[in-house]
Amino acid sequence: MLNDKSSKPVAVVTGANRGLGLETVRQLARRDIRVILTSRNAGKGALALETLRAEGLDVLFQPLDVTAESSIAELGTFIHSRCGRVDILVNNAGVFLDRHGSADASATSVLTASLETLTATLKTNLYGPILLAQELVPLMKQQRYGRIVNVSSGMGQLSEMEGRSPAYRISKTALNALTRILAAETQGYNILVNSICPGWVRTEMGGHNAERTVEEGVTGIVWASTLPDDGPSGGVFRDGLPIPW
Repeated sequence: MLNDKSSKPVAVVTGANRGLGLETVRQLARRDIRVILTSRNAGKGALALETLRAEGLDVLFQPLDVTAESSIAELGTFIHSRCGRVDILVNNAGVFLDRHGSADASATSVLTASLETLTATLKTNLYGPILLAQELVPLMKQQRYGRIVNVSSGMGQLSEMEGRSPAYRISKTALNALTRILAAETQGYNILVNSICPGWVRTEMGGHNAERTVEEGVTGIVWASTLPDDGPSGGVFRDGLPIPW
C-alpha cells in the first residue's frame, strides 16, 4: 500500500461507523483534519467510509476492536505507516449492556448485576481507552501535541448518581477518573485530555425519544478535539461548558 503521509492533523475516532462517532468523523474531516474511522465491524466501517468519501472528505478506515490488544497494536502500526502522526483521539466506542429494558433485566440493578456484564462493559468503556492511550500517547508526547476526548455520560457523574444500570454508570465514572489521570501524566506536553457528555442523543444507544440530534451531540466532542494550546485539560464538559463531576 502506498504511503500517503501528509502534514495535516490526524484524528482517530473509535466506534465510528454510526451515530456520534460517524458524525464526529464528518465534522472533524470538514475542518481539514485527516480522520481514521475505526469500527469493530469491518463491513459497516467500510460502508461508512464510502459515504464520507462520497462527500469529498479525507477519511481512512482501520478495523478496531478496542477490547483486543492485538487490534490496538495493528492500529498503531497503521498510523505509523500511513500517517506518521496522531493529533486527536476520540474514545467514542462504548456499550450499554444494562440499560432499562435490556435483554438481561437482572443486570439493571446493582443487587443482581452479573460480573460478566460488569466486566464486558469495563473492557469496552474503560480498558479500551486505557490501551489506546498506552499505544498512542507516546507518539503525541514525541510531537508535543495531542487532544484526547473521552466520550462520557451524565450517568457517570457522582454529583447526580442514581440507581440502575450499575455497569454503565461505573464505567463512565471510571472513564472520568482516567481523564484526570491522563491529564496529570501528560502535563507539559501540550496534550489536553477531557471528558465530554454529549447529552441524551437520538442514536441507536440513546433511542428515538432522546432530546438531542446527533449534530447537537457532537458539538462538545469537536470542541474538545480542536482546543487551542491554552485550552482546559482534566475537566468534564457538556457543549463546551464545565459540569460537576
